[in-house]
Amino acid sequence: MCGIAGIIGQLDDRNLAALKRMSDAMIHRGPDAGATWVSTPDSRGWGALLAHRRLSILDLSPGGAQPMIDPVTGHVIVSNNEIYNYLELRRRLAAEGQELRSTGDTAVMLRALALHGPRAVSWFRGMFAFACWDPANRRLLLTRDSLGIKPLYLAQSSDPDAGWSIAFASELRALLASGLLGVPRLDPQAVASSVWNGFVVGPGTAVKGVELLWPGRLLEFDGAGKEFCQEDFWQIPARAPDPTMEEGDLAAILEEGLRLHLASDVPLAVLLSGGVDSSVVANLAQRAARSPIHTFTLAFEEEELNEGPIARQIAAAIGTQHHEVVLTEQHFVDNLDAALDSLDQPTFDGLNAYYISQAIRTAGFTVALSGTGGDELFGGYTSYRDLPALQRGSRRTAWVPRGLRVAAATLATWPLRRSGGTIPPQTRWAKLPEMVRHGDDLLSLYQLAYALFLPGFQRELLAPDFAEALTDGLPVAMRQRIVAESRDRTPLSAISVMEQRLFLGERLLRDNDVASMAASLEQRVPLVDQVLFDSVDRLPDPTRYRPLGRKAILRRIGLRGLDPALFERPKSGFVLPFDRWIRRGLKNAMDQTLRDPQAIAPVGLDPVAVGRLWRAFLDGAPGMYWSRVWSVYVLIRWCHRNRVFR
Repeated sequence: MCGIAGIIGQLDDRNLAALKRMSDAMIHRGPDAGATWVSTPDSRGWGALLAHRRLSILDLSPGGAQPMIDPVTGHVIVSNNEIYNYLELRRRLAAEGQELRSTGDTAVMLRALALHGPRAVSWFRGMFAFACWDPANRRLLLTRDSLGIKPLYLAQSSDPDAGWSIAFASELRALLASGLLGVPRLDPQAVASSVWNGFVVGPGTAVKGVELLWPGRLLEFDGAGKEFCQEDFWQIPARAPDPTMEEGDLAAILEEGLRLHLASDVPLAVLLSGGVDSSVVANLAQRAARSPIHTFTLAFEEEELNEGPIARQIAAAIGTQHHEVVLTEQHFVDNLDAALDSLDQPTFDGLNAYYISQAIRTAGFTVALSGTGGDELFGGYTSYRDLPALQRGSRRTAWVPRGLRVAAATLATWPLRRSGGTIPPQTRWAKLPEMVRHGDDLLSLYQLAYALFLPGFQRELLAPDFAEALTDGLPVAMRQRIVAESRDRTPLSAISVMEQRLFLGERLLRDNDVASMAASLEQRVPLVDQVLFDSVDRLPDPTRYRPLGRKAILRRIGLRGLDPALFERPKSGFVLPFDRWIRRGLKNAMDQTLRDPQAIAPVGLDPVAVGRLWRAFLDGAPGMYWSRVWSVYVLIRWCHRNRVFR
């Protein structure tokens, strides 16, 4: 797995230096090698400049190096990819009379693109973000995988005299390092999104003028950087296909997917948290492997969050070679600056993945599989139970005047509000009146359920000119996309689309990517797979989701041979003991930031409201969870660290 960057612009020293700065900023994504390539200039001296950082996984020889030039057509590619069906595609090309020098997957991608053009993108099964230059037609193709596993950030210049038209990179911070953006400005929508969601929802980013390419989309630019084609090569269908998938067929697809994800020319491990999803990945991987798989678990001294003992039992039952990494509070605090510096955008998540990735890489592994994605596919979250119930309740009371319904909901939350504190409890129950106001709009209910704060206090936290940047924590483009993709689906299936696009696509996958790549570790997610998604989407709702929260079909397929009693316990997320650590080892640093108006105001937040929030947390106010103060702290720190202000 790698890092890529590029520019369409003047082929001069200024842009070459900008490209080098982008490449240097991503050395952690590819410590094994780095190289650049420059096209021939046009009559104005313009062309394409491409850079690549290499983390060697397949074809460790120089033949796998990038930028890669196709010897037959002259096409050039820089790619951040693992294409799991590349052997199948290699045979397809061989049947067309094609021979390839490299044994890796990138050469297969490049030849397919060179011969068949953008339509070949839909053939690729895997995770990828790449740029491919067509020298004959002087065109640049940019694209990103179907489900958004790998990121690709794009900036476009509006200044005709800037000397460049587009710049792209695997990380937002690489674009900041380029120096091409001038004085970067904070996007108000990003701040509002962080306050609502705890992370920045795309397609915008924390920086004005920089966008995250939509998953499953390809763009084509001419030699001057003018966009002439935008196309979605894959998207979630608005209506679920007919329920024609049988459990046996799905089992074969899942097992084959796991086998394909094991392809590697370097050591490989599995993250084992002790939950169903990671245990399925470990169990199926071990069944497909010829020798014991190495599994890793992040354990804590705090027993209430420590999944180490149960992970040890599961690893022993599967037969893996198990490693337990104990993350102490002291180690967490001592390495926190480096962990926070790994965040490419503000997010209140990702640090757990950072610490376990560092440990796995230190142990000598370059690739790790994780169980991310099972809850989104099979209904593992409480949202699958709670949101349809709220929607049904709203429909049953539709005959009651709206004002009476809101009043009744408000009275129902009155015990929660009598806390005596300066801020009402920021809980799901306290959001009930607002949920009633939104009736049976499932996406609005979803957003309210996940919101960190009540809408009223969100507006207090934001500076006045930022307060109306978003109405429900979603940019218009994202809301329109999700509404279109979930329009004719059942409530459970629609929630799955929301979880797939938002919680998974905008939070977990992005956080896992930057956290693992900060350690120069490639993280693979076998349960986030286009073929698997399309197959699961063809299951009948009862088979796919019932009983709610159990992921019964995934258990039957993936946990064969294991004692079901190992998994009969309440679901728990892979979280750090933040609440305790914030009140102890992290308190001084956070106190200095969250009480400093000069630190808070430049990032679009209200210093008075932030101070009230921090005091309420320290006082133990009801419903004031650690995620509320942590998300605000990380946002402030990220902006100052990257010098991005309003």
